Amino acid sequence: MQSEKLNFNSTSDNISIAENLIDEVCKKYNVDEDNYGNILIAVTEAVNNAINHGNQQDASKQVHLEVSYLADRSLKFTVSDEGDGFNYDQLPDPTDPENIEKISGRGVFLMKSLSDSIDFSDEGRCVEMRFRLE
Repeated sequence: MQSEKLNFNSTSDNISIAENLIDEVCKKYNVDEDNYGNILIAVTEAVNNAINHGNQQDASKQVHLEVSYLADRSLKFTVSDEGDGFNYDQLPDPTDPENIEKISGRGVFLMKSLSDSIDFSDEGRCVEMRFRLE
């Protein structure tokens, strides 16, 4: 298993750091266009959530991003923050008619929809997403 780790301050400008890592990893492992799009959207959404919701845009707090290439030909992305966490089992359904018009609340739904598996841990401060490459 090969892995790469990055840590960066919680500012919106640093989302590009995550995007660059995604680009590098996807080129390295010849990820097809569909998987690339899913990975890019899901992982940048996780990073955005870590910056804005987890760490509350506190630049003194770090976002931790790790990507691993696994033996089953999948990529595992782990994003964690230094915030207070959240109850990931109690999120409102963004497809519910009462939530359709809301401008937020779709990030975790997108992450679940675009990844092959997703697991939250550390009281919601850490999310692990896997993407099969075949």
